[in-house]
Amino acid sequence: MKQLPILLVLLVTFTLSGQEIAVLKYGGGGDWYSNPTALPNLIKFCNTNIGTKLELAPKTVSPSSQELFEYPFIHMTGHGNVYFTDEEITNLSSYLLAGGFLHIDDNYGMEKYIKRELKKLFPNKELEELAVNHPIFNQEFPFPQGLPKIHEHDGQRPQALGIFHEGRLVLLYTLECDLGDGWEDPTVHNDPEPVRTKALKMGSNIISYVFSL
Repeated sequence: MKQLPILLVLLVTFTLSGQEIAVLKYGGGGDWYSNPTALPNLIKFCNTNIGTKLELAPKTVSPSSQELFEYPFIHMTGHGNVYFTDEEITNLSSYLLAGGFLHIDDNYGMEKYIKRELKKLFPNKELEELAVNHPIFNQEFPFPQGLPKIHEHDGQRPQALGIFHEGRLVLLYTLECDLGDGWEDPTVHNDPEPVRTKALKMGSNIISYVFSL
């Protein structure tokens, strides 16, 4: 049987298994496993409020694994060091260019490490700040001011930074926001319900945007 082009294979895989999302287990010593209740809560919110049918338990996948290609949406978070090997860079780049999407939510402390690794991942591309009229801010819930601030740490404004390939947003880096903390169980950070709801609505917009591409 004639072998399908790799891009078509990947797109077919995404279509067949498009109801699952995964957390990226990266190296370097950073706490990739932080915010354990965040994604499950976001998934429940999306299934209830925007009509998705996501599996309730997110998977865990490494940057070098071929399993990466089974998930159209990969989430990454933490506070500290991040390091991708050459093999991981090659695999992760192939995944993103073939139709995958990576959301990096900085839990405060990742910035200098993730920006170093992104230069390895996309040496000829720069992070671009998303304009407030980007569709991701108005998918299911309106955010006319752009990315919301969930937790205040150092007085910096929240930023939604992206990397684009052929006009498609392939990577979203949310910085100075603490979006994932707002998705966690209410008892974890004792956030007021309006704050948690705001975070979950913005997360829903990201999920909706990715699954509508």
